[in-house]
Amino acid sequence: MSRRRTHVLRVDLSTGETARERVPRDWRRDYVGGKGLGARYLYEELSPGTDPTGPENLLALLVGPLAGYLPGETRYAAVTKSPLTGGFLDSYAGGDFADRLVGSLGDCLGLLVTGAAERPVRIEIEGGRARIEASDAWGADAAETAARFPDAGVACVGPAGEREAAYATVASDGGDHHAGRGGAGAVMGAKRLKAVVARDPPPTVPDDLAALRDRDAAAYGRDPTGEWQAAGETVETVDYANEVGILASEGWTGTGFDGADDIGVEAALERATGREGVGEADEGDDSTVPGGFRIDTSDGEVVPRGAAPITLGAGLGVDDFDRVVELCGVCDRLGLDVIGAGNAVAWAIRAGEAGVVDCPVSFGDADGAERLVEAIAAREAPPDLDVDPDLPDALADGVDAAAARFGGAELVPTVKSMALPGFDPRAAVGVALAYATSDRGACHRRARPQDTEPLARPDRSPADRVRDVVGEQNARSVLWSLVVDDFVGEAVWADLGAEWLAAVDHPAVDVADRGDDSVGSDDSVAALATTGERIWTLTRLFNAREGFDRAHDALPEPLRTPAADGTPGVDVDAFDRLLDRYYAARGWGDRGLPTPATLDRLGLADVVDDATPIDERPIDPRTADSDD
Repeated sequence: MSRRRTHVLRVDLSTGETARERVPRDWRRDYVGGKGLGARYLYEELSPGTDPTGPENLLALLVGPLAGYLPGETRYAAVTKSPLTGGFLDSYAGGDFADRLVGSLGDCLGLLVTGAAERPVRIEIEGGRARIEASDAWGADAAETAARFPDAGVACVGPAGEREAAYATVASDGGDHHAGRGGAGAVMGAKRLKAVVARDPPPTVPDDLAALRDRDAAAYGRDPTGEWQAAGETVETVDYANEVGILASEGWTGTGFDGADDIGVEAALERATGREGVGEADEGDDSTVPGGFRIDTSDGEVVPRGAAPITLGAGLGVDDFDRVVELCGVCDRLGLDVIGAGNAVAWAIRAGEAGVVDCPVSFGDADGAERLVEAIAAREAPPDLDVDPDLPDALADGVDAAAARFGGAELVPTVKSMALPGFDPRAAVGVALAYATSDRGACHRRARPQDTEPLARPDRSPADRVRDVVGEQNARSVLWSLVVDDFVGEAVWADLGAEWLAAVDHPAVDVADRGDDSVGSDDSVAALATTGERIWTLTRLFNAREGFDRAHDALPEPLRTPAADGTPGVDVDAFDRLLDRYYAARGWGDRGLPTPATLDRLGLADVVDDATPIDERPIDPRTADSDD
């Protein structure tokens, strides 16, 4: 297999046409792959106001130039316009499908899908080519769909995606992995694309890259992040969040959960039958990166991530680990994002308590929560579920849609219509800034101040908070364009992958290609840092063209008020000053939009179109500092 990936596969489901096309070299240089390349295609090909579930929307399943070679879990990116937020969306998943997708794509960086089929179809990828086949799996859940292709990797939509639930996932490996947040599954379902099937095995890793992989995997195993992942994976986050006081519980009414110990890492260790990615031959191998816990249930094996005990456990007041895992399994098979589903159920419970809607489910009622999740995926309630008949359909479109229909906008926080993960920023204002400025809506992965701020010195300055958020957003934009394993990438690559990219002669680190003969060897790292900022700014331009500005970076109303347990709300004035600092650090104006000088510096002046609003001048950093 060629080391260089220079093409994409394109499929138009309306016409049935498939094609291979070359990715422009400057796009590969400036946007790399994954998130960056997907953002560039979206900005280039979508008109403002494109319906996310219409045939004109683009769904891209993309890998990076080093996919299949890197240590950790191989991943792919699903990039599209979100039906939940109306803005840019990138979501990621790993596992067997990602491995096989890389092998099946050959010298291609991904699959671009437009149009909509008249009847359900699947796309099969093999030998660097794509073909469209009829699908008879419509109506099947994620596990049932994958079982039809035992010798291939499968990414599909479940019933929730078929019914275009706005936070439906693209589920792979039978529901073990999900491109989860923001509704890429709804886009796929609207196109009547039931599944993408990758037929080929993963690529063979060249000897020199295998040596790099083993070196960095071993280094990760000795890194504190690697040790943390090996010990407890992301399930341990519920224990951590509860201990430091940022765990949102029972529909954001409190910060802390008495049952956290019963649904955390000790419960997972007690019940797990093994770990993803680790077999008998791998035990004790320090180059092996363990994955999630495998938990057996009556409905099959489930691999719960940290979001399950946080959002389906603490968030719904459920302190029974087995029931939390079973709830996660229901979401996995239906193809629903667990964070979106958990927050939707939490909103319904609180709205029922407040008399806003008829909903008999209460906190701690796992059976009622499960039935409501199933109703959301079906967009209708069964006759014996005594809820408002319009409630499941409204909840399928997200918390904001339900609040718009019934009232109750003050109950559960969202950013850009995306429900928040369960880290409560009322106890860590830097988390609020990371949520508010995230390009895809509330996200705990774009930047992760929840990992450090609760344990930091109390005198930590606003400048420190802003620097960390901006730096992490830029760095992860590069890593997610390489599409690296999320944890391995951030722990190992201080050079943002420059050494790896040089090993495959990638133009992103060819500084001479940028026309500056004076640069030295370290400048490839600086160039990649600029690449991260460029990609982040491009997603901001895409969102700005869709009407997003400072108003959409506002602090959600529920976080401005104290929690029921007395945790004070975030200071609105202090947050606004923090937002000004953030815009100043990015060279954006007071509306939160890039300026001509910033666009010119990042090489985006010739990319931005006339339909995209920009600010004329940046916020003066001295103004942003004046009230501190």
